[in-house]
Amino acid sequence: MAAEHRDHDRTDRTNKADGSAGSGRSGAGGPHTEDVAGQKPGPTDAEPKGAAPDDTDPKIAAAVAAAEAAGPQSGETVRLDSWVWSVRLVKTRSMAATACRGGHIRVNGERVKPAYSVKVGDEVRVRQEGWERVVFVKRLIRKRVGAPVAAQCYIDNSPPPPPREAIAPAGIRDRGTGRPTKRDRRELERLRGLLGDPPEDH
Repeated sequence: MAAEHRDHDRTDRTNKADGSAGSGRSGAGGPHTEDVAGQKPGPTDAEPKGAAPDDTDPKIAAAVAAAEAAGPQSGETVRLDSWVWSVRLVKTRSMAATACRGGHIRVNGERVKPAYSVKVGDEVRVRQEGWERVVFVKRLIRKRVGAPVAAQCYIDNSPPPPPREAIAPAGIRDRGTGRPTKRDRRELERLRGLLGDPPEDH
């Protein structure tokens, strides 16, 4: 009877040993062990899906392409008044030409004519309404483009604009006040002189 109990205990120990060894083999050969060993990288090791080769904004890339399409042909030059109008520093090309003649637009610190040929790297200063825009030419274009495209054609080093309260609204009268008196006209002419506007013809 004691011999049967000893055989039974020996059989149980053998089965337990075989079971633990088998579980160890299955754990060693499972997919988890391969992941840990680095043979099969998991999702965290892979590159994120949909990642672009660079971080360029598609809108900026489209604006740059549009600016290059608006540029001159090989060997052609761009007039100053045309460039200033094209990049939306002034509202019309005629205003740009008038500002050049009046000395309100300067290139590299010099007073130039509207037909001056702009070059990449030129510093262009545009004085308007008590504020001076300071930009460096980055791309040459000769036709007016939208604001996002225009922003890709120059480097803006302008100082912050003055507050609106600092700009006197010369020539603006309240509705219903009628025609200005002689005293009102003298005051308007004084304000225009402070802003640099030419007086009206009498």
